[in-house]
Amino acid sequence: MNFRSSLLAVVATAVLSASAAMADWKTDFETAKTEAKKDKKLIVMNFTGSDWCSFCVKMKKDTLDQKAFTQYADKHVVLVEVDFPAKKPQTAALKKANKALEAKYQIEGYPTFLVVDGEGKELARHVGYLQGGPDSFIAFIDGARHKTK
Repeated sequence: MNFRSSLLAVVATAVLSASAAMADWKTDFETAKTEAKKDKKLIVMNFTGSDWCSFCVKMKKDTLDQKAFTQYADKHVVLVEVDFPAKKPQTAALKKANKALEAKYQIEGYPTFLVVDGEGKELARHVGYLQGGPDSFIAFIDGARHKTK
């Protein structure tokens, strides 16, 4: 195997590893509710300014994109991103839907994380950056899960 082939193999492995760790963030809340009801899961909503909010970016990097969280999320929750970007394009319908969710849940800052049931009933809320990485965030979600039992 020559250097070029080795380099391609390393890059391909890195890309596959990164994509395997990506969480499945939905943008359609109604679809997420249907899935949550069907699979008997809670919904984690991330109200974010993905391209301008420094604590949103930090939370994504330090927690939401970490393998420990993405593996947990894949098994236990339905993820919904409610994004209010400054530069990233969105359809008019998505902007309108996100604004409606922001008003419904009375969001006052970013990031705000909500855990809701399949009906959309709020069970837990955290505003701001949550220190402690995936373990702290998973504990926050599990705390809401115990409220449903």
